[in-house]
Amino acid sequence: MTQKGAVFEQLLGSSLNCAIHQWIFKHGAEVQENLSPNCKQFLYMGTLPRGLQQLSFKKICQFYEGKPRFVTLFDTFSHIPIYSAYTFKRSDGSKKVDVPWMYEPQLSTVSDSREMQPFPSENLHKSFEDAQAVLEDYSNSVMFERGQLNPDEHQAEIHDKASTYTLTNVVPQVREFNIGPWKDHQHMIRRRLNNYCRGTAYIVTGVTTSGHSIRRHNINRLGIPTYLWSAYCCIDFDHNAPFSERSKFPVFAAHGLNDREDNKVQEMTVQQLENFLKKVTYVDSSFQIFYDNCVALNSAMP
Repeated sequence: MTQKGAVFEQLLGSSLNCAIHQWIFKHGAEVQENLSPNCKQFLYMGTLPRGLQQLSFKKICQFYEGKPRFVTLFDTFSHIPIYSAYTFKRSDGSKKVDVPWMYEPQLSTVSDSREMQPFPSENLHKSFEDAQAVLEDYSNSVMFERGQLNPDEHQAEIHDKASTYTLTNVVPQVREFNIGPWKDHQHMIRRRLNNYCRGTAYIVTGVTTSGHSIRRHNINRLGIPTYLWSAYCCIDFDHNAPFSERSKFPVFAAHGLNDREDNKVQEMTVQQLENFLKKVTYVDSSFQIFYDNCVALNSAMP
């Protein structure tokens, strides 16, 4: 190749790279290395939980109907979310049940859409099931149900509710735990935040795993959570609330065993939850769910 040709090829490569970067910026790719400002709105102080690092973890800004709805840290190896982070919306607890289950195109392919999509018919999902769950993974599982980390009952607007019906927001939950203690906990948190949180409530709900999986065709498909955990942060709350409720602000947490028995959900401080998770899962010593432990910036002022 002549020197002139080599220079042209280099320029062409640079132009192509530039065009690709411009395309990604313009279309706002949903699977993001660094979250955009409009996705950070779901995180207290715009800050992700720290101390969770794995090569297979991908940050997803969950888009639906043209708007970001919540943030998920997704494990493309175990095909389940590690956590979903969202803002609570005052709700009557109703569910949006007529929404088709969806998937995230950009976990698998370069797509011109940054939005979650309904599952295609036939076997077209073969092109993306290496990176995420598909409906068939849950179809023959009698013991487990699709449990939402960001539950629709913690959302109010119809599109916010609908956006929770993506398998990137779902983990296998033991039926007895899902419809029993965990459902009761979600109801209780909804009532508490409805009644006593005056500002924005930030919630992070996640899982721990221990290597067990749901298999399909003799292949490990879905990591089975050992525990589910959740924490909320609401710095603007009703200081006249009963002490039993006021003592659980601005921040509180819980965890429960994803099992048929001994699955009571236990409430605790966020520090207690963080210490627990440091013992049972892959978080490191710097693990922190909320920036500065959800302490208001003016809390130290007289």
